[in-house]
Amino acid sequence: MNRPYTDHRASLSQWFRYRNLTAEELQSYAENGYLLYGPSLTQQGLEKLREECMQAWRAEKGNYDPDGSWLQNALLTNIHHRSSFVRQYYFSGPIVDVATQVIGPNIKAATSQLTFKMRGNTQTFTWHQDNSYGELDPYNAISCLTALDDADADNGCLWLIPGSHRQGQHSDPRSEEEQANRETIELPVDEASAIPLEMRAGDCLFFHCHMLHKSDGNRSADRDRRILFMRYADADAVEVYQEQQPRLGRLLRGSTRFEEVQAFEADLPLL
Repeated sequence: MNRPYTDHRASLSQWFRYRNLTAEELQSYAENGYLLYGPSLTQQGLEKLREECMQAWRAEKGNYDPDGSWLQNALLTNIHHRSSFVRQYYFSGPIVDVATQVIGPNIKAATSQLTFKMRGNTQTFTWHQDNSYGELDPYNAISCLTALDDADADNGCLWLIPGSHRQGQHSDPRSEEEQANRETIELPVDEASAIPLEMRAGDCLFFHCHMLHKSDGNRSADRDRRILFMRYADADAVEVYQEQQPRLGRLLRGSTRFEEVQAFEADLPLL
């Protein structure tokens, strides 16, 4: 089951910055487990992305609630259902090309969400792997963070441990009750080699599903730290925690053996 690919890059170049990864970048990703792609949006694209993301966020979330949970204060899922521009970026933006270079020719969209730490939100998101929250097989999915603001240690940028993806899959330390309550994972980590990944607004960072990472709270009095989070996977990736059922996601490139993946969100336009 193959989905014909139409190259939309020329029609989207007003908004998005496309490029191929170099051999040196691919080698760096293989060794370190992450790569700062750099700007993935034009200035016009960044402004439009901010605008549509904030419209969706304000409609659903409102102001930061110091008594709210991290889910209430930091997360808005399926943002591509709420913003046509996010959908274009998620389905046809430059990181889809990246995914074909680091995963392979058959790609599906696995997650889209806003991950925000607004000023005043000092909640820490502890050390974890993204594949701990949603274990996918094959183990080559990538997480992609697009910064809507400049991000640094003061306002809650990402910290990671280069090369930690080579440790493989860590087991989930939470009890069944903690998992049911969607409590956060906290893996035991030696932070001696951890580094902060500072980003400029419009930059994209992507990393391997086994990368150990965290983010501290936003200690800034006047700056938000807003991230658009997207995840891409092999088109035949299955959910280990759901008895090897296929992870549902829009087929973006290539083919899949699963009819339900071929059909999933096929009614949503790529543009």
